[in-house]
This record gives sequence, C-alpha cells and structure tokens, in this order.
Amino acid sequence: MRKTFRLLFFLLLAVAAALAAGEHGTLVRGSTLYVAPGATAEKLMQVERGRDMVVLERTNMDNAPWMKVFVTIVQGENQRRDVTGWLPSKGVVTSNTPNGDQIIFGEAVDSENQAEQRGGRKGAAQDAMRLYFRVYDFFPNSAIAGEALWRASDIRWQLEKADLLPRPSSHEMDPDLRTPLEDHWMKEIEKKFPHSKWAELAAYDMIDNKLCGDWKGQPRCPEKESEVYEHYAHEHPQSPKAAEAFYNAAWRQAVLVDMYRISNENEKSANARKKALSLTQELAGQSTQQGDWKARALDLAYKLEQNVPVYGNQAE
Repeated sequence: MRKTFRLLFFLLLAVAAALAAGEHGTLVRGSTLYVAPGATAEKLMQVERGRDMVVLERTNMDNAPWMKVFVTIVQGENQRRDVTGWLPSKGVVTSNTPNGDQIIFGEAVDSENQAEQRGGRKGAAQDAMRLYFRVYDFFPNSAIAGEALWRASDIRWQLEKADLLPRPSSHEMDPDLRTPLEDHWMKEIEKKFPHSKWAELAAYDMIDNKLCGDWKGQPRCPEKESEVYEHYAHEHPQSPKAAEAFYNAAWRQAVLVDMYRISNENEKSANARKKALSLTQELAGQSTQQGDWKARALDLAYKLEQNVPVYGNQAE
C-alpha cells in the first residue's frame, strides 16, 4: 500500500509538472468539449471564453484540426472541476500564437462592450474578466499586460460590488464596514506595476474596503472616509482619480457641516466648512486630469458659502 501510494503521489507530481510546463491556451469564442475528436463524439461540456487550458495533444479529424486539452472550471467559491477532452482548434489562442496578447485583449474588449449593451451576451462581463487576465497570465511581459490586469481586476471589483461574484469573509472587519471586496488582483497590480497608472487606479478602487456601509446619521463615518480620500489625493497626485478623491473628501466634509449643524455643534460645523472649502480649492488648483470635478467642486464651494444644505432632507 505504501509503495502504491508513493507511486501515485509521484505520478500526480509528474502530471502537475507537465501541465505547468505545457502550452497554455484560451478560447476567444465559446466551444464544446468532446470526449474524442470529431463533432459526432459525445459532448462533455461547454467551455466559455477566457478559460485557462493546457494543450496536451493535436490531431486532425474530418479535415479539421483538433486539440486535446486539460481545463479547470471553477464554479462558486470552493468548487472546481478538472476536465480533459477535445475541442476544435479554431478559436483557441495559445501562449505561442503570434500577436496572441493583442488577439485576446481585443476579444476581451468586445466582450466588455457586449456586457455594457442592453440585451448583450449573457456572461459577457465574466468572459471579459477572464480574457483580460489571460493576457497578463500568458504574456506578463507584454506592453498591455498591466492594463489587462487592471481591467480584469476592475471588472471583478464591479461584479463583486453588484453582488454578482462571491466576496471573502468579513469576520475581522469593523462592523460598520461592508463585506470586503477581493483585492488580490489589485495588490498584484501594485506589486508588478508599481507607480503606473494601473497601480494608481487599483489603489483607488481598494478605498472601497475602507468605507462604511451605512453612516446611520453619525459623523464618524464621513470623517473617516474624508481622511481616506484626502490621503489618497495627496499620496497619488498624478493619478487619474486624484481630482475625484479630492471631491469625495470635500463632499464628506460638507456633509459634516450639516450633521454638526443639526446636532447644534456649531464649532465643529464651522471647522468642517473651512476644511471642505480648502479641499475644493486644492482640487480647483490642480492643472491636470480634472474632468468635471473642478466644476462640481466649485458648485460645492458655492453651496457651502451660501449655507445651502448638501445632506439629509434639507438638501432635497
């Protein structure tokens, strides 16, 4: 028994090593996995775009090229299924395909556009997420690897925020915070592409995990959130999100003006107004990447100067 166990163990190690060293590929269109090569063979399952697979063998059947592949399908948080089967070679882009990074990236963009269209392809957002990640996974030295990982991470982030993907446990979180979003890919961007535009965007997205789920009319949350956004704006002055961060920090201070006024804490209300105006001035003084945020900041400053409420029923 011991010898048999050892033999199986080393066999599994050998298989794992072979899979790791093999030619990886992915689909740029959905395809059916078959038990054997040929469209008349028994069907195993449907494989979506962007799934990672290892090419084990190639052959021709009915004057068409086929591939035997090993593919892992992850379903839910803890379910995974390893499957070996055959599929038509057309539609498969591998790590050895010329311009493979561009081809996969292009299909990811098409899938993302599908996801944004009314009546677009079901599951297109998840397809785009997987395809973008495959660009980074297969072609880590590509000029578009950083952007691809960012896009994959951002789509995952947005899907989790919309509760379309499971989130990690929140056992050790502040009870006022929402369930945290998965930030592994975001941290990978900061690690692999430091000081890049994509790292700046990843850092901004991860602010979500520091925000309160419900303020409950208490000033502690907007105070904390304003500090987080201001810190980001000062730490990442070249970020495409710097102006937005300044605005979010200023708006929360404006909220505090109303919160403290409602509770008759006039000195704190006056200090919050002063801080909010200071932040709007910082935003207005920026020279790049302001977009609409400068106009919104000036609107906020005007309301503060005119004592126009921005929070609660009085703001309606």
